Amino acid sequence: MSSAPATSPTTRWWALGVLSITQLMVALDATVINIALPHAQRDLHFSLANRQWLITAYALSFGSLLLLGGRLSDLWGRRTSLYVGLAGFALASALGGTAHSFSTLVAARAVQGVFGALLAPAALAALSTTFSNPRERAKAFSIYGAIGGSGAAIGLLLGGALTQWTSWRWCLFINLFFAGFAIIGVVLFISGGRREHETHLDVPGTLLASAGLFFVVYGFAHAVTTSWANYATWGSLVLGVAFLTAFVYWQQRTKYPLLPLRLLLNRARGGSLIALFLTSIGIFGISLFLAYYLQGTLGYSPLRTGVAFLPLVGAIALSAFIASARLLAVSGPRPLVPAGMLLSMMGMILFTRLSPGNDYFSNVLPGLVVTGLGLGLIFAPAVATATSGVRLSDAGAASALVNTTQQIGGSMGVALLNTIAVSVTARATLHSFPATGQSSAGAEAKIILVNATLHGYAVAFWWAAGFFGVGAMLALGLMPSGAPDVDAELVQAS
Repeated sequence: MSSAPATSPTTRWWALGVLSITQLMVALDATVINIALPHAQRDLHFSLANRQWLITAYALSFGSLLLLGGRLSDLWGRRTSLYVGLAGFALASALGGTAHSFSTLVAARAVQGVFGALLAPAALAALSTTFSNPRERAKAFSIYGAIGGSGAAIGLLLGGALTQWTSWRWCLFINLFFAGFAIIGVVLFISGGRREHETHLDVPGTLLASAGLFFVVYGFAHAVTTSWANYATWGSLVLGVAFLTAFVYWQQRTKYPLLPLRLLLNRARGGSLIALFLTSIGIFGISLFLAYYLQGTLGYSPLRTGVAFLPLVGAIALSAFIASARLLAVSGPRPLVPAGMLLSMMGMILFTRLSPGNDYFSNVLPGLVVTGLGLGLIFAPAVATATSGVRLSDAGAASALVNTTQQIGGSMGVALLNTIAVSVTARATLHSFPATGQSSAGAEAKIILVNATLHGYAVAFWWAAGFFGVGAMLALGLMPSGAPDVDAELVQAS
């Protein structure tokens, strides 16, 4: 075994800072570009239909390569994986920031996803092997979970600020600063974690898993831009499920599996993964529909929209730091995650009341705060439990499983909730126009369209609330009380 995780408490907390910067860079990059898209479109002259590829390219490469990235971090070691991931992510960001064509920008986003798939599990694996003391672990994962849970909102704020004050290109260039600081931190504070004689790369498993995840993510992304009735949507999803089924079959028979199935058989870990999956579906409504509402209905600027999400970030941080950090080591995840699910469900229900004349402070802010308090109780305990009790040689694989679960849940949420909102809006519009006469025009027609759109959002928020409600019941039944188990190997190593 290579060097063990740092034993100095000061060094461990510095390591947490480094890993948190890495997590923030990967998390916010999924949304930081969103607000900049119209400006990039004007500069590079690409169509509205092609704009989605700047988001999809990142999601496809990131989502399909996470399991491989996790195993590579076990094979190469955490430090080497972080070096390669950070350097590659920075170079891809520089390429995208200097892009003068649409194809170059899409390629840069895809390469960002490739190195993000190496970074995300390596950072989480390093965190899980650095902190083994239950109380320290609870605090560390609370901080890390708060950053991960609020990454999308921070991305909207940062994207709005950079786009308004500088250029859309700085939404990519900013990663050079994140990566530079993180690389220095890796040199100083992160140990390796390589187990040279027990970790092997499962090539057939890698091909099957990557193909399966690629087609699943592509199918959900395709549903957003076309429809669920499209043959390519269902064809991709069926093909993805077929590859993943073959992957599971192969993992049961190979000597060195890419994803040891024993990781899925633990009840606590299974409950945590289900909670993260359902949360990733439900949380989509916050970042997308609220951003649309604030800009399209209330007329907020991109920067003001980003600022409007700050209470969500603050509530997540408050909940994670005060509740999760203090209670997780004592109570375990069972009382925290179901409570967080119920709070998030209440937040979604509050958002169903949005109307064209709503005031932000009385109608949007309460939902953001309640949802943020709930998310802070979900992410840290669920991620900590999902990565507890694993062998050092499997830490990367377990961390990749966490990230993959969230990525697939997020992709499914994008497709499912967006489809629900669009279809409900279309039906409401068709129902309203005949009632007022096809000659409706001007202000009256605009009011009809706005009300139909908000009705679509409301139905989508109700569905998101339902996912959180189901998650609360499943978490209560599957997740354990008491402090999460920590594998003896990790305790000894630390």
